[in-house]
Amino acid sequence: MKGDHQRSGKRSGAKPQAQRRQNAPGRDRHKGASSARASAPRGLDSVHGVHAVETLLMRQQVPSELWIQEGQAEKRLADIQQQASALGARVVLQSREVLDQIAEGAHQGVIAFCEPLVADNESSLFWQLEANVDQAPLLLVLDGVTDVHNFGACLRSADAAGVIGVMVAKDRSAPLNATVRKISCGGAESVPVYQVTNLARALARLKEYGMQVLGAAGEADTFVHDVDMRGPTALVMGAEGKGLRRLTREHCDQLVKLPMAGQVSSLNVSVATGICLFEAVRQRRPH
Repeated sequence: MKGDHQRSGKRSGAKPQAQRRQNAPGRDRHKGASSARASAPRGLDSVHGVHAVETLLMRQQVPSELWIQEGQAEKRLADIQQQASALGARVVLQSREVLDQIAEGAHQGVIAFCEPLVADNESSLFWQLEANVDQAPLLLVLDGVTDVHNFGACLRSADAAGVIGVMVAKDRSAPLNATVRKISCGGAESVPVYQVTNLARALARLKEYGMQVLGAAGEADTFVHDVDMRGPTALVMGAEGKGLRRLTREHCDQLVKLPMAGQVSSLNVSVATGICLFEAVRQRRPH
């Protein structure tokens, strides 16, 4: 940071300048550790990138610490720093080298450290459905998606499509960890994840709330764009390779597939999820 690397023989006027810098409004002046010994706070998830951190703060989720790259003058970073300080977060200026070391990838000059996310329970899901049943809720259901990168990418698409939430099986799902938060680019912060003990039973209960349950399967006879998804809909996506489990299939009202014109027989689950979700979005647009 400019002015922080002056030699020990600095002139007497440097001290007031440092004091003025420390007291600048809206800026918490904690100086970070050197890259040789910098380490992330233990027991906390790290959220990287401008959009993901903005989403975190927008939802009033206060990070324990916020690391900002020193010397950055971008307005969005300054706004993030000001919001975090106002919420009571400890803001630390760090070198780019330190941020690179912790993020192990793109961070856009900001990393937030916060408590791990906790999934909501089944009761919360059905309370939410009951409150929004007149608005034709769109729900994403993931059956056995255990890869954290696929899970994070699905959450990102789910957020963009405006789903009411993502339902997963408690014992057959990727953990809601820091990697998922990173890949989702803010989706994990904005989209509720509901864990259910028995997925098949939960699907049956969805029907009691007036939702049609559509399962994506390559062997289906019907294309996804030929099904009306303008009403309350739960879209069920299976794990890559294995697809939907037998009991899951049996609890779907209908199986749908994507039109495939090339040589490959299937798509990555997160890609297929995005296509199916946005077919629902397309149908729901006012004409």
